[in-house]
Amino acid sequence: MNILFTCAGRRNYLVNYFKEELNGRGKVFAADLSKSAPALAEADVAILVPEVDDPGYIDALESIIEKHNINAVISLNDLELPVLSANSDRLGKNGCRVIVSNEKVIDTCFDKLKTVEFAEKLNIKTPKTFTSVKDVVIALDKGRVDFPLVVKPRWGSSSIGLEFPEDRTELELAYKLLNYRLDRTILSGISASDRERAIIIQEKIEGSEYGLDIINDLDGNHKAVIVKKKLSMRAGETDKAMTVDHPQLAKYGKMIGEALGHISNLDCDFFQDSDGEHYLLEMNPRFGGGYPFSHEAGANLPGAILSWLQGESESDKCFIVELNTAFSKCDRLIRVDV
Repeated sequence: MNILFTCAGRRNYLVNYFKEELNGRGKVFAADLSKSAPALAEADVAILVPEVDDPGYIDALESIIEKHNINAVISLNDLELPVLSANSDRLGKNGCRVIVSNEKVIDTCFDKLKTVEFAEKLNIKTPKTFTSVKDVVIALDKGRVDFPLVVKPRWGSSSIGLEFPEDRTELELAYKLLNYRLDRTILSGISASDRERAIIIQEKIEGSEYGLDIINDLDGNHKAVIVKKKLSMRAGETDKAMTVDHPQLAKYGKMIGEALGHISNLDCDFFQDSDGEHYLLEMNPRFGGGYPFSHEAGANLPGAILSWLQGESESDKCFIVELNTAFSKCDRLIRVDV
């Protein structure tokens, strides 16, 4: 059983989780553009590949899959997901399973406007969302929203272009600056599909932030929801978090998992305001930066995935976590090849 992580980057913990679960029954391969990516240093086999948007990228993955008898491919990058989904049949022609959701699911998650529409159909609240400064000013004048606000790309990744204006001058400047810079970011390609509405403005919800691992099997059948309260963030990723029992968010997670029908993990963010209202912020159909907190608390999605790949049922313990258990990420040095 050989597993290939693409765009492996810094996710060395996932490499190690799968290595531990395989326990010598197969190898973990990691592919990345950068030779110094930490995950490559800890994989059984490290492989350099072109950029995701390179014309030869899929050819490179196809070659790796055939040469090394890869059984499953797992992507760790938002921008790669639609590429792998569109080419899943080609990459899986020799029995390899590309563990990625279909293009409709990925589009619903990546496009923040479609995420809002999806939530509305489930009667789940989201922050008030606008696509122009003019509409926001009207809402401000009518008292529908107030500062601070959030300005961000409609198709966002890694907190690129995220701003929190606190008055009208900052709002106009933040919007203009992001609009000016957007075409120089890695989001330029996808943003070009609707350039006039490529930036959104949302109300900023104050309160507690929660991260959900919404888990479906490889056929999109819902399996479990693990809820974590975020204690702190760092560079747009969960830095400290605690597993909690939160029935309402678990209910929302189940509704989302069943309606979306995604594959494997969905990394999902919610806010809970001071009145106890819950707001869906975003959904990412992949392993997210918050999964390690679930794993260290007892979950074992890698084990479940390996069982599913072999046509078996997951262990009853795969999605059971110890509640009220907090973990914190910390830096450590890994020797890399440059």
